[in-house]
Amino acid sequence: CDTARMTFVLIAAALYLTATGLLFRRLATLGPSVPAALWLTPLAAVMVHGTAHLRAWHEAGGANLHFFSALSLVGLGMALLTVLVGVRGRMAALGVIVFPIAALVAIGYGLVGRQDPQQLDWPLQLHAWCALLAYATLALASVLAILSLLQERALRQRRLRGWLRALPPLVELETLLFRTIAVGFALLTATLLTGVLFVEDLLAQHLAHKTVFSVLSWLAFGALLLGRRLQGWRGAKAVRWTLGAMILLVLAFF
Repeated sequence: CDTARMTFVLIAAALYLTATGLLFRRLATLGPSVPAALWLTPLAAVMVHGTAHLRAWHEAGGANLHFFSALSLVGLGMALLTVLVGVRGRMAALGVIVFPIAALVAIGYGLVGRQDPQQLDWPLQLHAWCALLAYATLALASVLAILSLLQERALRQRRLRGWLRALPPLVELETLLFRTIAVGFALLTATLLTGVLFVEDLLAQHLAHKTVFSVLSWLAFGALLLGRRLQGWRGAKAVRWTLGAMILLVLAFF
């Protein structure tokens, strides 16, 4: 692995894990209210993580969007979205889950990420970046879905204690969940449209499974948003649809 790249990702991983520890300690001792200043550490982690990619692309003369690089970018996007959400509400528990994931994929990129760049013209770059942003946003929505399910079950059993008390009210959490899904759905729509417009052979052998699973995921997320709007879907049903649609998207990604 490249020594300088590894140095950057190790610093980013250390900052992610430090942020996780700070947030966990805050939740365990002082309750759900987290000062905005506490999000500076994960913000620094995001900046260092992003710098690792930018530096590698600059040296290689092009963007590296191979598997481990793309996975690292998805983790970076999830971490950035978590910071943006966190500074506006009681979402420290989300950071405790997402930041270790971001640290893990960053280290994976540092260890085994390929360095050969892909020379893509701007339409294909637009397609690729829409896809990565969609993956990151919908992956974060999946985490929110799991948190909302755990909170709902705890409320029903009257066992809302520990870190679950650090979450915002269930209605607010579900609102954030569906807003995140709506943004991810828009990005996934843009991914499919740019694929149809700019990819010469979208059903080629190496793209067929990505196309099929991505379209199935898009249909599932669309059905979920429609069910929410028309029939007020929420709770376990919404979580099942979210996770099912995300599994399809993961199959497309991997």
